[in-house]
Amino acid sequence: MDPPPVPGSSFNGPESNQTSIPSRSQSFSAKSDDSQTAAEFIDSQLQLEADAREALPYKFENCTKTIGKLRQSLFSCLTCNPPPSNPADPYTPAGVCYSCSIQCHGEHTLVELFNKRQFVCDCGTTRLPTTSPCTIRVNPETNTKGGVHSEEPARDNKYNHNFRNSFCGCECDYDPHQQKGTMFQCLGLGTAETGGCGEDWWHPGCVVGLGPDWFELSSQQSQKKKAENTGLLPSITEVAENVAEERTGEARTNKVPEMEEDEDEDDDPPLPPGFPQEDDFDGFICYKCVEAHPWIKRYAGAPGFLAPVFLRSTAPSPERGLLAKTEEAIASHLAPPKKRKADDDAESVASDRSKRVKGDIAAEASAPEPATTSIDPSSEAQPEKPAEEKSICKLDALPPAPAGQMSLFFKADFRDHLCHCSDCFPLLKPHDQLIEEEIIYEPSLSGSEEEAGGSTVGSGSIYDRGESALKNVDRVRAIEGVMAFNHLKDKLKPLFQQFAGTGKAISAEDIKAHFAKMRGDDEAIKAAGESAKNA
Repeated sequence: MDPPPVPGSSFNGPESNQTSIPSRSQSFSAKSDDSQTAAEFIDSQLQLEADAREALPYKFENCTKTIGKLRQSLFSCLTCNPPPSNPADPYTPAGVCYSCSIQCHGEHTLVELFNKRQFVCDCGTTRLPTTSPCTIRVNPETNTKGGVHSEEPARDNKYNHNFRNSFCGCECDYDPHQQKGTMFQCLGLGTAETGGCGEDWWHPGCVVGLGPDWFELSSQQSQKKKAENTGLLPSITEVAENVAEERTGEARTNKVPEMEEDEDEDDDPPLPPGFPQEDDFDGFICYKCVEAHPWIKRYAGAPGFLAPVFLRSTAPSPERGLLAKTEEAIASHLAPPKKRKADDDAESVASDRSKRVKGDIAAEASAPEPATTSIDPSSEAQPEKPAEEKSICKLDALPPAPAGQMSLFFKADFRDHLCHCSDCFPLLKPHDQLIEEEIIYEPSLSGSEEEAGGSTVGSGSIYDRGESALKNVDRVRAIEGVMAFNHLKDKLKPLFQQFAGTGKAISAEDIKAHFAKMRGDDEAIKAAGESAKNA
């Protein structure tokens, strides 16, 4: 660093002609820590562009409204369309596509809704104010890009409370910085209008009826009981916790220290009792959608499906067996789940993963006893059919549907086990997601990534595009440009040599002063500065 200015010196003293230039250098020497070489500046720009491509890997040049209905990633803009504070007040929800979320609402408060099916972008329609037009579609009135507003929205779009930044059956506002644990997206057989959830995201605790904060409440109640029962015989839960702690302690003695990411996962609550482990299923249908389409209950526990997960009441369940309760409590303390966050990516629910069949303990513990014996009214026996037709229907081999509110968890191959006979197929036909795996629309990757084979480090940067453009310049102009560059280099060389000898960093003011001297107007600048001081 440069030495500090000599004490007693003044930048406004009478000897301005003698001290102006060195004073300027000294005044900007404090900024030398922020100086960069050309190579460092280029590297920093490349890293910034790489980070941007990691966060926004797809092109955002075109709005998807012109394509039509798609299963696509959506966003709700709370700046343009804020929901009312009272949930009962009327509200007109709206969803915008990935490109519009960046180009038209990039500086707004957005809620990521992840994938929604059969949706047309609402940007530039009457669902959003005219002060927030679509900037990337072509305005048919002016035949120019941008300024599109007040267009008619798609009539078939379906909305739910997610567009208000409200999620799950507990109606919570989702905050990715505060949310702990995993949320799972329902396959969405029913819409909000038909009694379903509309592809909502659910807390595991809410799926089984224990609530989003079940683990915290359970821990508090357990500590309270321990304090009250001091000196008494331990309860089943306490025995289970002690067994779990002993086994965990034994495992720790032979366990290699884990990475920080694993430690962060331990801060999240475990899956609630009765909720399957994540490796056991590919997706699920919530109890709202099951109740809206009760015929799907027949597949509970069938091939391709796990045993039903019932919605529990808050009251105790005395019918649960003692052994089942003990084993369930121990398992819940020993099995740390592998988590899948709602903000990780939109493809997490539909990912191809190897699945395993979970044991019957969780299903037995989660299901009320009458559920195994009662029959749902919607699944009454069908009229007698001929033997050849009867052998085709897969439902004939399934037990009666259990009663009660339940969620169904399915494996990756569940579609292969759904019945497609003449009686059952009409039930599947309105739901394309039950017939075949859905295609999720994704914009094409940015050209830089495609050309570099998906690389996101330094590919297709502004620097690279500048070099590419230079190669396409006319040969005569290219030669003239090289000659002009060499002339400029010769003019700047004395300045660089001056600072190279002193070890000082070149400031912006030094560059400006040198160019002013090259233009011959340095004296005019000094005169203007003197007149400004006198004024």
